Amino acid sequence: MKRNLFIVTCLILILGFWFGASQLKKRRAEKLGFLAQEQASTFVRPHSPTLGAEDAKVYLVEFTDPACETCAAFSPFVKQILNRHPGKVRFVLRYAPFHGGSSDVVRVLEAARLQDKYWQTLDLLYRSQSLWTQHHEVKLDQVWRLLPTVGLDLERLRADMNDPRITAIIEQDLADAKALGVRLTPGFFVNGTPLEPFGLEPLAALLGAELSKNYPG
Repeated sequence: MKRNLFIVTCLILILGFWFGASQLKKRRAEKLGFLAQEQASTFVRPHSPTLGAEDAKVYLVEFTDPACETCAAFSPFVKQILNRHPGKVRFVLRYAPFHGGSSDVVRVLEAARLQDKYWQTLDLLYRSQSLWTQHHEVKLDQVWRLLPTVGLDLERLRADMNDPRITAIIEQDLADAKALGVRLTPGFFVNGTPLEPFGLEPLAALLGAELSKNYPG
C-alpha cells in the first residue's frame, strides 16, 4: 500500500514538474517570440552588430559580404524598414565574406566597432564600394585611403583588426551561414524564415506578414 502511494506521489510530482516547465516554456516563447526557438542562436549571436529595439518582435537577419554589390544596394531599404517601424524590427548583421579579400574588410569593420565607428564605417564602405573592389576582389589599400573620413585612428585600427576574437567571429558566422544554407549574399531571414524568392518586394512582403502577426491591429 505504502509503495503504491509512493509511486502515485512520484507520478504526481513528475507531472506537476512537467506541466510547470511546459507553462514556463510557453510563457517564455510568448515573451521572446523568435528568440525562444531552439535554433535562434544560429541566427543571432552575442557578437552580432544590431540596430533597433531590444524588445522588437520581428528580427531581420542579414548575412552580408562588404564587397557584395547587392548588399550595398539593399542597405538603404533596411534603413527605411527600421525608420518606418520603430521599436518593432531589430536588424542583425552577420558576415559571409565570400569575395576574395572580404575577410580583411570584416576585420576593419570589427576594429572600427572598438572605436564606436561601426555603422559609419559600413555606410562608407557600401557607398564607396566601386572604389575598393575590382572584378569581385578587394583592394585593401584603397579601403585605407577612405577610413580617415569617418574619424578612425588608423594606427589603433591596424592593431585591433588582428585580434583573435575577430577571427573567431568570422569563423562562427561562416559556420552559421553554412548551417543555414547561405551560399550567396545577401542572405536574409525574417524571424528565422529565409527570403524565398529573393528580391525587394518579397522581402517587404515577408516583413509585412511578420509585423502583422506579431503586432495585430
